[in-house]
Amino acid sequence: MTNQTWLTLDAAERLRAELLDLEGPRFADIVKKIEAARAEGDLKENGGYHAAREEQGKIVGRIRQLKHMLENAHIGTPPESESGVVGLGMVVKIDMAGDEMTFLLGSREIATGDIEVYSEKSPLGSAILGAKIGEQVNYETPSKKIFVVTILEANPYA
Repeated sequence: MTNQTWLTLDAAERLRAELLDLEGPRFADIVKKIEAARAEGDLKENGGYHAAREEQGKIVGRIRQLKHMLENAHIGTPPESESGVVGLGMVVKIDMAGDEMTFLLGSREIATGDIEVYSEKSPLGSAILGAKIGEQVNYETPSKKIFVVTILEANPYA
């Protein structure tokens, strides 16, 4: 398994724009809110101050997440994969207990539209990663149920 995230060019551009917004205007706004709340006096009972500091923490966390993702991303076309093998950036169709599911295997950051996304690190994602079309693999749910999953299709996400 790889630590690299696959992103479409569109997804990478969206994430870069979000990063610029968070590092620029959004961060400046939260700093102003903190300064204004601090000027009100007693910080122990200042709800506005604590809310602003919590929001600042969330922004800083998202900035770190975006930077890490973009620094470690493979941007562009899906990674090369042998024909018929489930890999990152693939739209996978499976049969599980008689129900068909179609989803994108990878990061939720790359998805546009209403397609469901499963991480390659999720129990289902890790069970099917590297499987071939027609192959059956066992998938253990978090509640310890085991299902047999049949890979029906695996196509690059476009």
